[in-house]
Amino acid sequence: MIVKKADEAPAKRVDIEGAVGVWIRLLIHDAEGAPNFYMRQFDVEPGGCTPLHQHDWEHEVYVLSGDGVVSGAGSERAIGRGDCVFVPPGEVHQFRNTGDGTLQFLCLVPADSG
Repeated sequence: MIVKKADEAPAKRVDIEGAVGVWIRLLIHDAEGAPNFYMRQFDVEPGGCTPLHQHDWEHEVYVLSGDGVVSGAGSERAIGRGDCVFVPPGEVHQFRNTGDGTLQFLCLVPADSG
């Protein structure tokens, strides 16, 4: 069993096309020996967004703090603290911060998601 503080994982800027003001922390992943799922924390600065993208795997998101919107399947939904989001495989999606503070969320993905 491994127990650690989330802020012990270094925050790294997401440096891919379409990402604006996004930071990632790898909380639980292969370094901890996780064989099936990875847990990541994203921090999106005010006015920032993840790239509009899609992939072959599902993921689950839990919003820790902040206000934003998630776009997908031709719609846009407001999200905030305590909200849960399921993004099915293949769905084009994006998370965008619409608030004054940091939009912070956990994202769970399969370990073989690349």
